[in-house]
Amino acid sequence: MTATSSPLLAIEDLFVRYGRIAALSGVRLHVDEGEVVSIVGPNGAGKSSLLGAIAGLVQPAGGSITFAGEPITPRGLERTVRRGIALVPEGRHVFGGLSVLENLTLGATVRSDHNQVKAEIARFFDIFPILGERRNEAAGRLSGGEQQMLVIARALLAKPRLLMLDEPSLGLAPKVTDRVYELLAEIRAQGVTILVVEQNAPRALKAADRTYVLNGGRVRLAGASAALAADPDFEAAYFGLRTEAAR
Repeated sequence: MTATSSPLLAIEDLFVRYGRIAALSGVRLHVDEGEVVSIVGPNGAGKSSLLGAIAGLVQPAGGSITFAGEPITPRGLERTVRRGIALVPEGRHVFGGLSVLENLTLGATVRSDHNQVKAEIARFFDIFPILGERRNEAAGRLSGGEQQMLVIARALLAKPRLLMLDEPSLGLAPKVTDRVYELLAEIRAQGVTILVVEQNAPRALKAADRTYVLNGGRVRLAGASAALAADPDFEAAYFGLRTEAAR
């Protein structure tokens, strides 16, 4: 679904290196406003490095990233959030010693409409009653699934145009993963664009409009998710057996 004439996020020939190791080599992709786009690939494919570059946490060695028509430079996560990009990192990263409520409040530090923030936090407590019940308890005492809901809600309190999630189903039971992806569908329906990184390819293909297969720091295959799910080259691309560039 495309709401604008140009992509909300556009990446051209992106290179990321850690010393002599190339994490990304000439990656190209785009995300249109209103879309859900997934990036799938095995461990070490470069998926987290890609999100880190978009979030401004990783210095690219080459290429360009533009968001809403403006170039992104690595100036830290807070500035990225102010641009309208929120990242839910792999491993959830709650502030375990702070309460659930304090964790949520931190997500809105870039905002000045405090009364609206309070109303939105109350809405999240309605959506996730367990978070409301445990609002004054340490976030570190929540289950993995509850922590995932908390960090997604915390990211949304920044009012992003683009929500990025790094392995949101990692370590979660299937029923909890179902709820996470139901929530993403609800978020998309509210007009938030979503970029999700997953090892769980079937789940990502089912949820996304389009998918990029990343392996060895390169895009090996790309297209409409429904088409890729039936593509005989998909498995080879995922496991690094396909060497040509994405179609």
